[in-house]
Amino acid sequence: MQKVGYFKSIHVKIVLIYVLLIIIAMQIIGLYFVRGLEKTLRENFQESITDRVSLIEYSAREEMIKIRSEEDQTPEQSLYSILAGLNSIDIKEVRVIDARYQILATSDSNNQSIVGQRSMDDLVRKSITAEAAQENISLDRKSDVRIWVLATPIISKGEVIGTLYIESNIENVFGQMNEINRILAGGTAMALVITVILGILIAQTITRPISDMRRQAQAMAKGNFSRKVRVYGSDEIGQLAIAFNHLTNRLQESQSTTEAERRKLASVLTNMTDGVLATDRKGRVILINDPALRLLRIPREMVLNRPIISVLGIDSEHSFEDLIHLKEALNLDLSSNERPFILRANFSVIQKETGFVNGLIAVLHDNTEQEKVDIERREFVANVSHELRTPLTTMSSYLEALADGAWKDEEIAPSFLQVTQTETHRMIRLVNDLLQLSKMDSRDYDLNREIVNFNQFFNRIIDRFELSKSDHVTFVRMLSDKAYYVDIDTDKLTQVIDNIISNAIKYSPDGGNIRFGVVVTDSILKVMISDDGMGIPSENVDRVFDRFYRVDRARARSMGGTGLGLAIAREMIEAHGGRIWAESEEGQGTTIFFTLDILTDEVGEWD
Repeated sequence: MQKVGYFKSIHVKIVLIYVLLIIIAMQIIGLYFVRGLEKTLRENFQESITDRVSLIEYSAREEMIKIRSEEDQTPEQSLYSILAGLNSIDIKEVRVIDARYQILATSDSNNQSIVGQRSMDDLVRKSITAEAAQENISLDRKSDVRIWVLATPIISKGEVIGTLYIESNIENVFGQMNEINRILAGGTAMALVITVILGILIAQTITRPISDMRRQAQAMAKGNFSRKVRVYGSDEIGQLAIAFNHLTNRLQESQSTTEAERRKLASVLTNMTDGVLATDRKGRVILINDPALRLLRIPREMVLNRPIISVLGIDSEHSFEDLIHLKEALNLDLSSNERPFILRANFSVIQKETGFVNGLIAVLHDNTEQEKVDIERREFVANVSHELRTPLTTMSSYLEALADGAWKDEEIAPSFLQVTQTETHRMIRLVNDLLQLSKMDSRDYDLNREIVNFNQFFNRIIDRFELSKSDHVTFVRMLSDKAYYVDIDTDKLTQVIDNIISNAIKYSPDGGNIRFGVVVTDSILKVMISDDGMGIPSENVDRVFDRFYRVDRARARSMGGTGLGLAIAREMIEAHGGRIWAESEEGQGTTIFFTLDILTDEVGEWD
């Protein structure tokens, strides 16, 4: 988890909020306090000036309306005497101006030159014209201080006879306000320092448990549930810490349960012989076990997060929605030219109680052998039915002819009976071969083994065929005089060699050769029986050992074959622990090979 920056932490935010609240409160309080105080001080100052102006205004009016004798002072002198007596720090200058805007007197001894001059001040004109007092606060250019200018009219018997112009020093009031502002700013700064300290302490009581919970959450994310959050109190944060510890315990229990179930599921999926795939609600593969990877023969990285229809190779025939509604199993044909390979896929929908589909489970089973068995069973039933129907049909036809009177014909009746007898023997051979194969399939037999010299055993069988059935072929023996001893069931191995030699004689042309050979390699005896017959196409060579398989069915049936001889031979050779196979080229003849284990002990022990 990313570390929280100092200025982004809730601790700093709480302190800042607390400080800002105090600043705003202090500013609001200071604003109203300063403005009220300023108004009060200004009003008090102006009232004190106005009170004194009233006395001056009375004295000036009396002097201006006074009837004077020659001995009396001039109005300018008497007015100066009145104004000169104003010794006040607040009042800077007082002027008496008549109705013609002529300055009659001034209290400023340094400014007596303006006496007798015409006043151009707007406040003077306005006060005389409006017959009302005019005031203004302006900046004195000489002293660079603020002054309050008041022009109040002098009225006698309802007529304005002049105006009293006063300049008072109001800078002291603003100086007092500045001092008060400095005091207020200092108090605010002190309050802020105290507020910051208190804010830090208060914020810690909130952020410390939160920080503990954050560290616990980080530890939980790494799988550590042993750490607990410290409870600092019984307030809301304390209750939250208690709830967080309870949540930690529940999560630990849930994780343990989930982990146990995950291990069980992983063990089940790993040890299953069937393949399992799981998808999300969009049909993408999110889980696949090893058997499924082996069945599909693709690596895991090429499966995860891919659509299941693409993984199974059915995207051209089905969509994910089709699989959701599919009720029956689906066969997947993954066969190649080398071997057949068929999978059976069963699909199960994962959905909530509300019916919302969360995904799909696909179970794959290798159905190749089952399909092969089903195909072989169907072929077997068809072949048996066909093989039995042919002689039965022939027998039925001839018996019907005999029943219709052909038995009276001395020339036809014997041949009809001979055909019937031949077909009967053929059915008997077929049934015997089937019974023998059935017994070998069920392993309901024992091998009566004995140790024999294979070359002598092989030569005796060849001699028998050479004396009885070799009129149109020549036997060529490529056998050594060395004795090779094998542990075999002589009756069953005789039947194997009889079947192979019989086939070689059947399919060999007149004047052809049948060759016999034995080779020993690494304690393995390999037997060869080869003919010059019609041969077998390369694509059919591996099938000659299948039951009822014939390369040329018409010719084989006419020669009396059942199609089971080589199938019986394969079963018997495999029962001896050996292997049998064929090599052939069409038109060039066929060679049958089979192997047996030879005994490696000294020959003298068996002589």
